[in-house]
Amino acid sequence: MPDMLYTKQGRALRVDGDDLVSHAGHVARLRGGFAFGPDGRYVGTVVGDRLIYRTTDSAHIASPYVRRATAGHAYADRVATAAWGDEPPI
Repeated sequence: MPDMLYTKQGRALRVDGDDLVSHAGHVARLRGGFAFGPDGRYVGTVVGDRLIYRTTDSAHIASPYVRRATAGHAYADRVATAAWGDEPPI
């Protein structure tokens, strides 16, 4: 797993163990190639170094969890990708 992931539109997400951290702080947790929000709902699928929302994967669920108190980061964003899927709802 890379140290950085980017959303479909290129927003930088730092990988901290199983947690994804955006500019604003903790946003999701990784489980087996998928990202889930604190309520256990599907957020996106990891495709290479991108996190992309795919409706075909949206039936996946995970256990709810308590967010970690994590500071944001100041990594630069990237350009958008043309990969199939939508921007994750984070």
